Amino acid sequence: MIYKNSWVEISEPALIHNLAQFRKLIGTKVKLMVPVKANAYGHGLVETTKVLVKDGVDFFGVNSLAEAQILRSHKILKPILILGYVKLDELSDLVKLKDVALVVYNLATIKKLGQLKKSIKVHLKLETGTGRQGIDPADILDFINSIKKFSHIKIEGLYTHFANIEDTLDHSFAFKQLEIFNNTIYLLDEHKIKIPLKHTACSAATILYKQTHFDLVRPGISTYGLWSSNETRLTAEKHRKLLTLKQVLSWKTFIAQIKTIKKDMPIGYGCSERLNRDSKIAILPVGYWDGLDRGYSNIGNVLIKGLRAKILGRICMNMCMVDVTDIDDIKVEDEVVLIGRQAPQQGSGRGIEEITVDEMANKLNTINYEVVTRINPLLPRKIIK
Repeated sequence: MIYKNSWVEISEPALIHNLAQFRKLIGTKVKLMVPVKANAYGHGLVETTKVLVKDGVDFFGVNSLAEAQILRSHKILKPILILGYVKLDELSDLVKLKDVALVVYNLATIKKLGQLKKSIKVHLKLETGTGRQGIDPADILDFINSIKKFSHIKIEGLYTHFANIEDTLDHSFAFKQLEIFNNTIYLLDEHKIKIPLKHTACSAATILYKQTHFDLVRPGISTYGLWSSNETRLTAEKHRKLLTLKQVLSWKTFIAQIKTIKKDMPIGYGCSERLNRDSKIAILPVGYWDGLDRGYSNIGNVLIKGLRAKILGRICMNMCMVDVTDIDDIKVEDEVVLIGRQAPQQGSGRGIEEITVDEMANKLNTINYEVVTRINPLLPRKIIK
């Protein structure tokens, strides 16, 4: 079921632009994986992937078997790496998919894959300091020897993930992780173990440090036009990394009702806000079910006719209220922008106004990743050419 009271628009030109930025940055010898997990960071798994596949992505990264199955069902044939956990009883379905590799770090997974006797590629996740999934570097040789017992399991990749390369101007911890990763590569070389694809680089690492690129990079959030953090942007500017990112996502709804409410009247649940003047109020059919965080109550803005309208009172499950007292000539079903750009009325003399993902994230005291990935996946995603 698709709900149409709010919708997400995906700019194909912006997405292609960002991808080209990374292609230029990494050169022709490094492969490019775009993570499309979590509904392509809220942008629409199938819709976004269909754009990216036309523009030369080498791999797609997903979190689950279900996401890989969805891509294959839509004729997306590029190699896929499942970055998240696949349950042991799902592995028999995984090995039926062509060119879908799996991240491994548990011996139980290796044992089960061995029993299935179906050809599969795996990537070894090395724990270098993030404290999540991964193989202890001290155990890597034993782990590889466990895999070698099964000729149908092919080790395609070795990788790790940085814990603190985004949220800091001090990248010393990331370089310690990189050192552990490089030392592991040297160890494997000493034992004549060759792994075709070595990779470490998320968006921030890809942008900032060429030595993290290895054979493949995995820029996620920045493929969608969002900086990993302000610190990443500042470091890029300091290092004169000439990279421009264009926000890909816009989120829109419309006016469902317009009404006049007298001064001092409360608005919404809990009477959390009272009007300080006679006001014109617009009711929007979008709420926290859609992904409009309740924390945005009383502090957020939307765009109507190219002007900002303040959210009044608490955001409800399926609707919210905004102050349109100072906006003229509005009517029911006029477009409302929650995230994105909107042009003013002709002849107003004003420029285009914009509400960015980062603005919303800052007001919610969270990160841009969370804002976009929590937009309800049942809302339609529309590709804008």
